[in-house]
Amino acid sequence: MTENKLFERLDFSDKKFTCAVYENCQFINCNFYRSNLVDVTFRECTFEDCDFSMASLKNTALSDIRFKGCKLVGVQFEECNPFLFSVNFENCVLKLAVFYKVKLKKTNFKSCNLQETDFSESDMTASTFDNCDLQRAIFYKTILEKADFRTSFNYSIDPEANRITKARFSRMGIAGLLDKYRIEIE
Repeated sequence: MTENKLFERLDFSDKKFTCAVYENCQFINCNFYRSNLVDVTFRECTFEDCDFSMASLKNTALSDIRFKGCKLVGVQFEECNPFLFSVNFENCVLKLAVFYKVKLKKTNFKSCNLQETDFSESDMTASTFDNCDLQRAIFYKTILEKADFRTSFNYSIDPEANRITKARFSRMGIAGLLDKYRIEIE
């Protein structure tokens, strides 16, 4: 187990991690591109300005994790260990990421690029999307109850195919709830 350690400017790309558990560690400007993080556990860790694009997260445990300024293109979060899964994202690029059937209750996405991200069948109860680009993001059978989309944009959410009770939207974003009807709103 590795605890309370700072990792800076390290290249883990295309490598398998040797240590299985990282607790309360900080990773800054590290490259995890295409890294094999299978069966690795991260608890209460922070990742800043790291590249996780195409990293393998099969059975990876992410508990109370904060991503800030990270690139997570194409990451398959549905492969993570679901036990105590808890993540938050700020200023991150999550294009083409997949959260299929992932429990994301009270997850914060702040100023993130979530274009073409798949949230199908995930539970996003009380999650916040603050100033996020959700262009072509997929919401299907997603639980969005009490979720906050007021400052986000480019989303298309079908109220009939998702649970949106008490979700919050801005007046400007209402069009994203009516896309399937192909009506003109002025």
